[in-house]
Amino acid sequence: MRILLIEDDLRLSALICNVLDQEKFNVDTARDGDTGLELALRDTYEIIILDWMLPGRDGPSICRTLRSARVNAAIMMLTARGQVEDRVAGLESGADDYLVKPFSFEELIARLHALSRRFNPEAGDASELRFGSLVMDVKAHAFRRGETPIELTKREWDLLEYFLRNPNQILSRQSILDYVWSYDRNVQPEMVDVYISYLRQKLKSSGLDDPITTVRGFGYRLDGEHA
Repeated sequence: MRILLIEDDLRLSALICNVLDQEKFNVDTARDGDTGLELALRDTYEIIILDWMLPGRDGPSICRTLRSARVNAAIMMLTARGQVEDRVAGLESGADDYLVKPFSFEELIARLHALSRRFNPEAGDASELRFGSLVMDVKAHAFRRGETPIELTKREWDLLEYFLRNPNQILSRQSILDYVWSYDRNVQPEMVDVYISYLRQKLKSSGLDDPITTVRGFGYRLDGEHA
């Protein structure tokens, strides 16, 4: 996935690039608004990470110009402005997501994956996700455990998909919240526990073990020993 990072803070830009490199993203950078806009108009990017305050053109101005030029890249706005009216202004300028500084890199990555799925849902995705007895047909939007079909709600589907894409890894409540509810900032972390409970009930309905392990103090893990 190609990402354009437009950020004038050299230290933050370097840190973000390092994290994105670890995630195997292809990243180009710009340190001012005019250069960033030129790159965004000239090349094709799946996602543009855009700081609000920049030398030259600011973030909202760049957003409006890109949308007027029918650039379809997903745009994530970075800013220290955390007031509701600022978030609204950023989104109305054409941004698709809004991340307030300071932020965790874990949240940044979760949001980038969410944007990638939203704008290009088949990019880099296998048509089928398998782990033990769990089989998710992404294209047909069908799930079964063994030979038993199981109906899932949208939230349950997104939650299980996150586990299946990260098997045997501990997923924190915050990372799950960012992945499943990334566009709803009013959702409380406790909602993760509620939907884990819903999902567990359905996964155990086939008579098999609960494949989701609670790692106290850290989060949850899709456990290969019970999947």
